[in-house]
Amino acid sequence: MGEEMSNEWRYLFDLDGTITKKEILPVLAKEVGLYDEIQKLTEDTIRGIIPFHESFLKRVELLKAIPIELVQEIITNVPLNEKIIQFIEENRENCYIVTGNLDVWVNPLCRKIGVKSYTSKAEVDNGLITKVTEVLEKGRIVKKFTGKIVAIGEGHNDAEMIKEATIGLAYGGVHSPANSVLACASHAIYEEDELCRFLRQLL
Repeated sequence: MGEEMSNEWRYLFDLDGTITKKEILPVLAKEVGLYDEIQKLTEDTIRGIIPFHESFLKRVELLKAIPIELVQEIITNVPLNEKIIQFIEENRENCYIVTGNLDVWVNPLCRKIGVKSYTSKAEVDNGLITKVTEVLEKGRIVKKFTGKIVAIGEGHNDAEMIKEATIGLAYGGVHSPANSVLACASHAIYEEDELCRFLRQLL
């Protein structure tokens, strides 16, 4: 049986480049002088050139020397798409964040947004990441729900989530959706206003 049951629509949002106006890991990388390397890995991952699992572990390896407290502070200050945030705040009980990013990095931001989140997981010692213990598979999260699901995302690792949802939205408000997302999405939307208007029509 699904973890979440409802006759109402449930909204599953990717975090990076969907709720946030910037990809989070390149923002972190800029703080420690690794921007070019991380940005290249991130772009290749979004496009599906490198599998998310492999790319994410490489990026975490490069960034894990940054104290978690500093990472959380940086991430909490990443700019957000305010109209999407407003929609989430108006429908908090039915909205969820589904992100491949690490729990120990993004939990404060998810709490600030105020909705339940599904994340990758890591072990921590002395304020530093020691090991990634789980890389989230977004398609499996959708299967935890029963009823009507809307999934919103843009990167290659969002494709399975979007494919499994009742309505899959490729969102290109921050950068162009991956071809794999466009191939399985029921709709492609490129403006934040249009996205929120579409979501409200389902209420």
